[in-house]
Amino acid sequence: MQQPALAVTAQCPQPYAPGLLLSVLLSLLALLLGHHAPLIGGPVIGIVLGILVRNLLSPNERYSPGIAFAGKYVLQWSIIALGFGLSLGQVAHTGLQSLAVTAVTMTTAFLAAWLLGRRLGVHGKLQILIGVGTAICGGSAIAAVTPIIRSDDHDTAFAISTIFLFNLVAVLLFPLLGHLMHMSDMGFGLWAGTAINDTSSVVAAGFSYSKAAGDYATIVKLTRATLIIPVALVLAFAVAAREKRRLAESGEAGGFSLARIFPWFILWFLVASAARTAGFVPVAVQPAIHQTAEFLIVVALTAIGLCADLRKMASTGVRPILLGLGVWVAVAVSSLLVQLVIGQL
Repeated sequence: MQQPALAVTAQCPQPYAPGLLLSVLLSLLALLLGHHAPLIGGPVIGIVLGILVRNLLSPNERYSPGIAFAGKYVLQWSIIALGFGLSLGQVAHTGLQSLAVTAVTMTTAFLAAWLLGRRLGVHGKLQILIGVGTAICGGSAIAAVTPIIRSDDHDTAFAISTIFLFNLVAVLLFPLLGHLMHMSDMGFGLWAGTAINDTSSVVAAGFSYSKAAGDYATIVKLTRATLIIPVALVLAFAVAAREKRRLAESGEAGGFSLARIFPWFILWFLVASAARTAGFVPVAVQPAIHQTAEFLIVVALTAIGLCADLRKMASTGVRPILLGLGVWVAVAVSSLLVQLVIGQL
């Protein structure tokens, strides 16, 4: 299990300070601008500000630890904080409602990655990485399956940068399309939760649309993220026979670890939701907790924007980007079609 973020901070706070401070200051500006432009919202503005600062001002390396910390741990804290405002009944109901759409979009993602990947001449491991990243939870899913399929760093970087590119596009485009299609809060939340890759981008798009859409999208996305466990297990069993002999011959240490890939913050989200359900969270403090969660979300998304190197993303090449685009469009369209069929738009 990962070392708790609080413990990391207590042991070595100084390296994180510059990057955290930069993320917080840009987040406060994003919230101020979002107040005057509510249709865009603080989360989207935070990402855009982060990208602009990263690519125009290029903060030096002393900012990197704090930015990376905010992009990972602060995001997890924000999701946990959202759990205090949602009962277990809401979480279970939403999760079950979204399973049919999630199953269709995941199947579509893997089929599209395989068929389009073969057409474009993208090799098998990169197909898997882009398919898993689009189907489940972006960079986290890619990182989870990388040690299982033994892909090299170059393929992993290609896949993550390609997925991240379409995350940014989705955060900016989905709310606009949702309003143009006059989608309900639930319909948009389900669309965002099943068709956008990373949790951060789902949260940004959802809360940019509305609070209700953001809450719904977050639960749908967390339900979808847990599916990395069975997918990782299937991949592990699929490569086990081939890898067993290679690992024995090379003497490599390590192997598949369920504890390493499990998204533990989802467990704490459920614990927070259980505390809310049991009445341990006073009604009077719930609005303050939700506002804190929204602020933490903006901080995390701003930090993620500060990590986006547009030049590096442009250098990944055309074919993986075309593959990522094709899979992403297939997933987004399939999610809308399923909702149209079941009357949930």
